Amino acid sequence: MRLISGLLLAVVITNVWAASDNSATEQKIADAIKHERRSTSDTARDANRKPLDTLKFFQLRDDMKVLELLPGGGWYTKILAPTLEANGKLYISMGAERTGEALKGKPGFDSLEVIPFDRANFSRLEGENRSSVSTFSFGITQLDMVLTFRNMHNFTKTGRDNINKAAFEALKSGGLYGVVDHTQRHMQPTDYELRRRIDPVLVIKEVEAAGFEFVDYSDLHFRLDDELRYEVGRKTVTGNTDRFTLLFKKP
Repeated sequence: MRLISGLLLAVVITNVWAASDNSATEQKIADAIKHERRSTSDTARDANRKPLDTLKFFQLRDDMKVLELLPGGGWYTKILAPTLEANGKLYISMGAERTGEALKGKPGFDSLEVIPFDRANFSRLEGENRSSVSTFSFGITQLDMVLTFRNMHNFTKTGRDNINKAAFEALKSGGLYGVVDHTQRHMQPTDYELRRRIDPVLVIKEVEAAGFEFVDYSDLHFRLDDELRYEVGRKTVTGNTDRFTLLFKKP
């Protein structure tokens, strides 16, 4: 009985400690979201993209080493880097040089590091709507997390497979891989109208094939009004796209 009581007490203490750690991280995320460094156009998307809830789902902690892929204009970078600056580190890669240069030297981004990515790795055949990526490595290992937001749809199967393999190689055992993208109806043929959507079942199968374990999904970005028929940039769809949110783990 004493042994059981002791074990239960240890579990309670561990859970309280974890909750405290998560609370501190969540406050840092919230502070980064509210910070004046973010533009009006950035903050206008908060209600739709739900960054705090999304990063909580991905189990982000402020002491993690995180790699963000294809950061675009740095919408998530401006939240992730300040959150991780004191205790962790944010890397960005794949078309990240412009974002890295724009944020270099600014408060909150001292530990931000760009992992160079040779643009020659990108290729696109004439008539294709999606790019391929040749086999590559980020040249770094033992990361805690890799994240990519609304990017998988831009790549062919070969490209996605090579990105997934590189992410797997970069993570430590137990490391997490978070993926968000615009939803395409399962097994629906891809055409020009659907070029910026991708089937979540296909993504799960491909990520698992790279060696990852599926952990969970979230309906944070489920949108009933998105009929999954139109290009995500159409006025009737933009800002209201149904997106899948998936979490994987490296064994």
